[in-house]
Amino acid sequence: MLSKIFSQINLLRFGLAASAVAIILLVLPHADHQGLSYEQNQPWKYPLLTADFDIPILRDSTSIRVMRDSIDRTFIPFVKRDREAQRENTERFAALISSTASADQARILSSLLNQTYEAGILDNDLLEELQKNHKNTLRLVKDENGQAKEIVVLDAKSMYSARKAYVYIDSVYEAVKTKSMPDLSQDIIKALNLSLNANIVLDSVTDAKYRDQEYLTVNGALGVIKTGQRIVDRGEIITPQIYTNLNTYQEMLETRQSDRHDHTYFIIGQGLYIAVILSILYIFLRIYRPRFFADIRKMTFLVTFITLFTLFAILMFENVIQGLFVVPFAAVPVIVLVFFDSRTAIFSLITVVFLAALVSTYPLQFLFMELTVGLVSTFSIWQLDRRSQLLRTAVLSLITYVFTYFVMLLIMEGNFSQFSWRLLVMFLINSVILSFAYVLILVIEKIFGFTSAVTLVELSDINSPLLRRLAEEAPGTFQHSIQVSTIAAEAARAVGANTTLVRTGALYHDIGKLSSPIFFTENQHGINPHQGLDPVTSAKKIVSHVTEGAALANKHKLPALVKSFIMEHHGKGMAKYFYTTAVNNNPDKVIDKEDFSYPGPNPKSVETSILMMADAVEAASRSLTDYSPESIDRLVENIINGQIADGMFKESPISFKDVEIIKSVFKKRLATIYHTRVRYPEMKQDTATAQNLNQKENA
Repeated sequence: MLSKIFSQINLLRFGLAASAVAIILLVLPHADHQGLSYEQNQPWKYPLLTADFDIPILRDSTSIRVMRDSIDRTFIPFVKRDREAQRENTERFAALISSTASADQARILSSLLNQTYEAGILDNDLLEELQKNHKNTLRLVKDENGQAKEIVVLDAKSMYSARKAYVYIDSVYEAVKTKSMPDLSQDIIKALNLSLNANIVLDSVTDAKYRDQEYLTVNGALGVIKTGQRIVDRGEIITPQIYTNLNTYQEMLETRQSDRHDHTYFIIGQGLYIAVILSILYIFLRIYRPRFFADIRKMTFLVTFITLFTLFAILMFENVIQGLFVVPFAAVPVIVLVFFDSRTAIFSLITVVFLAALVSTYPLQFLFMELTVGLVSTFSIWQLDRRSQLLRTAVLSLITYVFTYFVMLLIMEGNFSQFSWRLLVMFLINSVILSFAYVLILVIEKIFGFTSAVTLVELSDINSPLLRRLAEEAPGTFQHSIQVSTIAAEAARAVGANTTLVRTGALYHDIGKLSSPIFFTENQHGINPHQGLDPVTSAKKIVSHVTEGAALANKHKLPALVKSFIMEHHGKGMAKYFYTTAVNNNPDKVIDKEDFSYPGPNPKSVETSILMMADAVEAASRSLTDYSPESIDRLVENIINGQIADGMFKESPISFKDVEIIKSVFKKRLATIYHTRVRYPEMKQDTATAQNLNQKENA
């Protein structure tokens, strides 16, 4: 029992579901309050929102920016005097001019340099700020042994820039120098410029401290929204202040959640929700679609497709305002229908929509709209075999979206005052994306090796290379295949099987006869190559058309579904004509049935079962000499009952009711094909007599 539960395929199924839960949970926004999408200067589209807790009323970003700019313009910067810079530069200057300047020059210039440093040389960035804001004062914190004493206001107008300091020193020197003293040499000028560096620089620590104190008046709360008070009401324009309040509310909500254990429980709840939804899908497949459930490739596709589509919906919700309405949820049942069936398609739609509802602002309205649109789209495509059908589905999807949108407006508003053209544009984009689902179908076919109805229709074109070759090299087999495809498709339609698949499979089921077409009766014209061959050799020639057909299918890369018709249309039956001949020719010898048996397997689907019946009935009908209804009824009953007796359909899900319906269809079709024509009457008068009568009438 445990080995069955923990079998490899069950572990793979569990791994798929667990991976899906983990991936979706990772992308989901983890907030126990539904996400709100809103824009500044747009109306609030949700019901009245009240505070769950006290919320400080902060200034909006525009007001904060304006007030901070105002503070920056009026704020008096804090500076510090760099005594070390003054000492280093005066010593450097003295060293540089020691060999070029006279003693008097050195004394005067050093004195002037010290005077400028005592007045102060401003840092360039500081000077630019003063000039930009038209400030004339600076502040300096005087301290003694690290203890702040007082704040001194300095007159910035009495300070110099490096350039102004040089001009000052040069002008004063020219005024005080004696006639015996030379002008400043280039070496002295260069030394002077190198020694004029700022000693009044910004005190960044003190400046930031006092600026932040003034910024507190900006960042401080203007008031408080008390618990239960209104934040914003439906239809109210979201002003910058309301926008700030909403942002504050969202930020505080997330912070409060992260500080509580409730947040962990909320994530666990999300995970359990996803697991329950996927479990329901698994139970449905296990009970009602065991063939799909047993096929790990189809399960992988289904779970992967649902997961990726859900992720796409979540990402659209988070990154695009009202982005969920752009997601073509109707594409889910359309695409699943192509590779599975309508019931599985609808269940897949329900699964994806319920998963995406986790991020929907209005889950009930979302479920109503998307399920309605998805179901209408599913009903509009019974079997997707033409690209144009997608265009029709897209148009119906758009119409349904608009209709359900108006229904929701009436329910929620009681009028159309909140009608949004933006949503209609999103519905249109949604429908356009849906119309291109065919591209995604092609991609899925390539990745997972599936076969869509569109591909089957393309393969059933009798002008395709392989069918064209069959028509030219084995015309009898080609005509037989056409007849079989016609009656088999009619039977498939009657029992609700895949008509397109049956028609295509029937056209290709005998392509193996291309290797030796003359050995098959329908291609013979008076010459029978079996004459002179022993029954075993003849049987091997006949039986080999199954394996030859499979090899040809692989060579031409026909889908596995079509190949199954080639392999299963004879099942593990026998070439009975040659087996009977061998037994009759060797009454005293035991004949090995394996020499006359087809490789199989027996039919595993309703569609291949229908083909087996149609192939045998159509071939046998050619040997009839009497095409009366009784004769046709007897032929159909004997052949199909014989196949049932031989156990050909034991591995097929076909029912006895289906078999009876198929028999009835075959009888009607064969009666139509071989109906008795009306015999035309013969002319009893000879030609001369007829001419005389005509002459008399004319006279």
